[in-house]
Amino acid sequence: MGSAELANLAEALAANELIRGRFADRFEAQIAGYVGSRFGVGTNSGTAAIHTALMITGVEPGDEVLITTLTFIAPANAIAYCGARPVFVDVAAHNWQMDAEAARRFCEDECRFDGERLINRTTGRPVTAIVLVHFLGMPADVEAFQALAERYNLILIEDAAQALGTRFGPRMVGGFGRVGCYSFYGNKLITAGGGGMLVTNEPALAERARYLINQAKDDPVETLHRAIGYNYRMTNIHGAIGCAQFDRIDHHVARKRRIAERYREALSDQPGITLPEEPADQFWTFWLTCIRIDPDLFGLEARQLLRHLGEQGVETLPLYQPLHLSEAHAGAGRVGGGVAESLHAQVLTLPSSISLDEGDQDRVIDLVVAAGRRARADRGARAALTP
Repeated sequence: MGSAELANLAEALAANELIRGRFADRFEAQIAGYVGSRFGVGTNSGTAAIHTALMITGVEPGDEVLITTLTFIAPANAIAYCGARPVFVDVAAHNWQMDAEAARRFCEDECRFDGERLINRTTGRPVTAIVLVHFLGMPADVEAFQALAERYNLILIEDAAQALGTRFGPRMVGGFGRVGCYSFYGNKLITAGGGGMLVTNEPALAERARYLINQAKDDPVETLHRAIGYNYRMTNIHGAIGCAQFDRIDHHVARKRRIAERYREALSDQPGITLPEEPADQFWTFWLTCIRIDPDLFGLEARQLLRHLGEQGVETLPLYQPLHLSEAHAGAGRVGGGVAESLHAQVLTLPSSISLDEGDQDRVIDLVVAAGRRARADRGARAALTP
């Protein structure tokens, strides 16, 4: 946060534009233009954007929706808000994103297609949509899921909450499906102190979204409502902060990429540490930089390293619990899950804030390297003493 955010907030307060106003309108236009979509609709959270996207595209109670098992719980919850049921699909080992081949096999082998609807043979429920999460600022295989959605008449919604600015080929993620969704929570690439956004190229969807997030109000004067609506609007306060942050988005992306590059330069040759590889035809924003730890080669389990770094004042985190293991979604469908479980056990996210200076990053790197070296030396010493 800086002077630009303060100036925008002061302007919004002076104009008495708190709920709706010029900043929220401008921020919608900025994000839509940035990602290459015609319309942006601001919401009060990324979760609200996903819930709204599901509703306006026609996901109904009893439907099943394909989604990665390795993500934050919010998009799965949004599916449940609709009365629909998530089907958690394992991730691919090479990119940690929903496995397109596993999803295709599920559709071909576990479902039947009548030319209009895909039906899960086991549950008898229709499979109607894919929520394609772009995890950690890396893109999922958009083209494969576009083809799958087209083949089986599935709605494609993108959850790009962690991937604003990420590109698959020449295009920004979030612009491939019928609706793309973003978050501006405090830890995202740019923040509005909260808030979210959905983008679309379809005017009818944008209009329906604006209607539903404004309590489905049907008359400017009378309190008339023909549908159940939601209090999901983005405030002008969010917009004021978001507009100031948007002006620095290229700087934020560059900082994230530089942080990831420095971690890669320092850690990729360490025994037992691997980092995801950015393909030449993609552009990652590296929302979080992660390392995967092979304990046999590194000398420590990922959680052991997490605890050690925490004792030194360095916060690291594991990946999210795979959602097919979550009690909150017990009974949901699943397609595999072993890869996600391995990643959950072996991956740590390293400090990745754009405010991280090189001195602090060097300290993180040194602590990781030293912890592994010491663990391997201790293991060697113990082996030497074993008769």
